[in-house]
Amino acid sequence: MMNIYMGVPKAYLLTCLIIISVFSSRAQSPWTSLSKKPSTLNLADGFVECDAGAFHLTLVKSSQTVAGLMPKNVKDFDFVPSDSLKVRSSDGLYHLGDINLRIRDVGAESWKSYSTATKRMPVNAIAVKGQVLAAADLSPTLPADIPLQIIRTWEMVNGKLSLKFTLKNKNDNNIEIGALGIPMIFDNILEGRTLEQTHVKNVFYDPYIGNGAGYLQVTRLSGNPPSLIVAPLGKTPFEAYNPLNDDRTPRGIAFEGFYEWMVHSKAYAENEWKTAEQWNKPTAIVIKAGETKTYSLQFLLSGRAEDTEKTLIENKKPVAISVPGYVLAQNVDAKLFINYPRKIKSITSFPEGALTFKVLPPTKAGWKNYEIKGKIWGRAKLTVTYQDGLEQTIHYKIIAPESEVIASYGNFLTTKQWFNQPDNIFKRSPSFITYDYEKQKQVLQDNRAWIAGLSDEGGAGSWLGAIMKQLVQPDKTEIDKLQKFVDTVMFGEIQLKDGPKKYGVKKSLFYYAPDSLPINTYATDISFKTWSAWPKKEADNLGRSYNYPHVAAAHWVLYRLSRNYKGLVNESTWKQHLIDAAQTGMAMVNIAPYYAQFGQMEGTVFYLILTDLKNEGLSLEAMELKEAMKKRAIHWRSLQYPFGSEMPWDSTGQEEVYVWSNYFGFDDKAKVTLDAILAYMPVLPHWAYNGNARRYWDFLYGGKLQRVERMIHHYGSALNAIPVLMDYRKNPDNFYLLRTGYGGLMGSISNITKDGFAPAAFHAYPSTLKIDGITGDYGSGFFGYAVNTSSYILKHKEFGWLAFGGNLQTKGDVVHVALTTAAQSSVYLAPIGLWVTLDAGKIESVDYIISTGAVSLKLQKADAFTPNAVIRITQPAKLSGVGNYQIKAQGLQKRGATVIKLSPNSATDVIISR
Repeated sequence: MMNIYMGVPKAYLLTCLIIISVFSSRAQSPWTSLSKKPSTLNLADGFVECDAGAFHLTLVKSSQTVAGLMPKNVKDFDFVPSDSLKVRSSDGLYHLGDINLRIRDVGAESWKSYSTATKRMPVNAIAVKGQVLAAADLSPTLPADIPLQIIRTWEMVNGKLSLKFTLKNKNDNNIEIGALGIPMIFDNILEGRTLEQTHVKNVFYDPYIGNGAGYLQVTRLSGNPPSLIVAPLGKTPFEAYNPLNDDRTPRGIAFEGFYEWMVHSKAYAENEWKTAEQWNKPTAIVIKAGETKTYSLQFLLSGRAEDTEKTLIENKKPVAISVPGYVLAQNVDAKLFINYPRKIKSITSFPEGALTFKVLPPTKAGWKNYEIKGKIWGRAKLTVTYQDGLEQTIHYKIIAPESEVIASYGNFLTTKQWFNQPDNIFKRSPSFITYDYEKQKQVLQDNRAWIAGLSDEGGAGSWLGAIMKQLVQPDKTEIDKLQKFVDTVMFGEIQLKDGPKKYGVKKSLFYYAPDSLPINTYATDISFKTWSAWPKKEADNLGRSYNYPHVAAAHWVLYRLSRNYKGLVNESTWKQHLIDAAQTGMAMVNIAPYYAQFGQMEGTVFYLILTDLKNEGLSLEAMELKEAMKKRAIHWRSLQYPFGSEMPWDSTGQEEVYVWSNYFGFDDKAKVTLDAILAYMPVLPHWAYNGNARRYWDFLYGGKLQRVERMIHHYGSALNAIPVLMDYRKNPDNFYLLRTGYGGLMGSISNITKDGFAPAAFHAYPSTLKIDGITGDYGSGFFGYAVNTSSYILKHKEFGWLAFGGNLQTKGDVVHVALTTAAQSSVYLAPIGLWVTLDAGKIESVDYIISTGAVSLKLQKADAFTPNAVIRITQPAKLSGVGNYQIKAQGLQKRGATVIKLSPNSATDVIISR
């Protein structure tokens, strides 16, 4: 493990050491054990060095698997884990160049598995010439009974490195190949490296499981170039993405594991994956007696992650761009643009009718252009078949209109998850508690204390989500329950309400103390003999700073509701709610100082609190909070990569690091942070991976199905969308930022069920491919959605006028957008860099006058709780020649905003112009 804990004050080590102990006993020992395994790669026999165009390729002489894949345009960097080659040189460990198969005679029932990694033997090298760099017959390293001869070649094709497998049926019987996997082994092993070393040395990789147009995107943790694209050469579809869990490289928080590119997967779909709906139709292929089949992959050197599509186009690979993305609400008019030299033969939807499409005129540069509509809730895909036979799948998640999704979420939280029963021991009632969707019951006990204890991300997630929902879509009935929870449980039990440690936040209300509590307090079917079943002393610990933003957010939302609405929350309490929010931030840095040195998930809330303190003229409180946050930001500025946390590597602290670095003008550190985010937050034509910030261990801490696994739209997606979209609003010409951030934003609500249950995340393993069973830590992600939801209007130089979060029409000089977000509370106009936000009220539609740059808002009519709209405008993008915008309407100027009385009978028009 990376030693980021040296010199840590003892009082703040306990949580961290407990978490790490699970893995140190599990990780250090397996690495030591692995190093003692006999090496079978025969490394002493030497290596084959190859000039491979953009790469320097090093092959192990004995196996002709990859020992090094180093780009020539950067020094001291290797895409593959060459540093661990020696320790990973025994049988059963995969390397780039291996192949896995499941085959059977045609007509037989059972499959037999073969792998070049199972038992290593020197392969038979074949003499090479021309563009072939190395070639070998793999028969010696495969069982003698395999009916196939497999020749592997490393060669240059059109100046690009390629890996080719030629399979020949050497038997008299026809052979069915039901699984063919090519292990993708790149250096995502963070074990033993500092954060600085990982950002320089390591990579993460993300799959576009798009069949014939699929590819793997390999990016450096720093986000700096170069990156690598693995793409099909010829017919080698990316059908499935299979975890190589039989590889003994120790998996954990420092290593996610390796995967293989599955060309065929029918044999798995019939067995291990039979209960899961696969991304693509599982296939097999028959090789007749004496027949030969070839599969090839190409390695393309690229720049940063945002250069991927450009590189694919240059290499004549299909590129698809969907606007506003691949999580598609049923009331949204979407666009799909496709770039490929060959004509489209057909487009089909699966399920049938789930997606409809209409052909539109091509763009100036010849991109194929379609209007797309999502019709049937759930997973869906388009299969695009080109004239050359290539098949591309584009994966969507169709959801209900956002307003319906959020309403269902709020209802589920405040009914199914509303815990209101006697709970004298743990004092958790009334509250919004963790829910098990598979059992359809509340989770009142768990051997992870926090899950049932209403704190930490895994326990606070439900009540945090319930509170943040009110920022998006206030509901008086729900707010009344929230008020009871805050007044009786959150502020007084979870958070200390008085005493010398006032505003301190406990780690859990639930704890394990069988010796001091009545018999039958604890469920007999749960094993509490684990580190995570905290005793009361540990549950009461105030030293985990990550718990403080949840509580601060609750105080802040109550401030916003009491200040901006009528009758939702007692209006006279607004000031105290805001002060409580600010003091929670101060308690974090004073009571939990060690962890507070790191960026916090939801740390954006402290920036929002500071902004409101300043708007309210609470200067002393604002100055105190600002100085405390600046000390943290100055510390981050002193670090090369300021993304430490209680984990060796994390993808959530970046949110707050960016926000404060940007606020205090530390632009250099804001850029380093953004670059790192873009490295682990891909843009791909697949709803599950598009905008999905990497996370792979929190199923252990916040999930029901507990394993190390790439998580689909865990809370990191929406939290990382905050800095990405914030930066887009400063740089509206960067379309990639908008696509990335919006993908994460919408990904955060993509897993909510029809009836409103929100799981911790979606399981990526092809054996599962479904949502997790409990709510867990989902609420942190919903925080990101709630504070960041907005509509975006822009004119793309190739695709024309576009809207994210709205339906757009152009008529002459007017661009009209009807907003489709649940909140309808903000809109960003990229041509003029103008961001309009409402603290209260809703925007029905926006008209942008192209010739003058004027903006016209149509606000919804008043209701019982919203007599006024509270409008703010800012211009985060400093665009030359735009000028300063002002609201041209009669209204009171309060707290830096314009308060406009809404009509109770009809919409209210507001003009914003220069």
